Amino acid sequence: MDFFETVSKRGSYRREFVNEIIPQEDLEQIIMAGIKAPSGYNHQTTSFIVITNKEFMKKLATIIDTPAMQTASAMIIPLSEYWQAENGLSFEIEDYASATENVMLAITAKGYAGVWIDGQIKLCDAGERIAAVLNIPEGKHIRAIIPMGKPMHEVTQREKKPLQERVTFIS
Repeated sequence: MDFFETVSKRGSYRREFVNEIIPQEDLEQIIMAGIKAPSGYNHQTTSFIVITNKEFMKKLATIIDTPAMQTASAMIIPLSEYWQAENGLSFEIEDYASATENVMLAITAKGYAGVWIDGQIKLCDAGERIAAVLNIPEGKHIRAIIPMGKPMHEVTQREKKPLQERVTFIS
């Protein structure tokens, strides 16, 4: 699948996954896409936890109870670390978002589906509860969780506004 086809096929898949093990090689390729993302000052503030252990995934699915969380073959958790440059700038959010989008595109390119969950991480102390289950070290912050696997249903994309409504070309 080429880059533009991958971008066109990527969708947020919130439904059930097929009960299928994802090969370690695929998971490593997906994570490498995140690791290769740009980061401010090349400080590389994003790291990842990859979970394939069913017991851990069941615990997390009790915290965020969705069909995707209940049936995921793997879960990827991007972690961010606050760092501030000498000029006072921090790129923690930009770094994690770039890395997470690369992961989402890699998931699609490998023929899997997933959903970038971050709203629920911010609600009802879910992020803190997940951090406690996974024993996340101090200084690292859970920004999202990505349940992933082979989709049981078709992955659909939502309608996007036309280019003319979202872009201004200045020649």
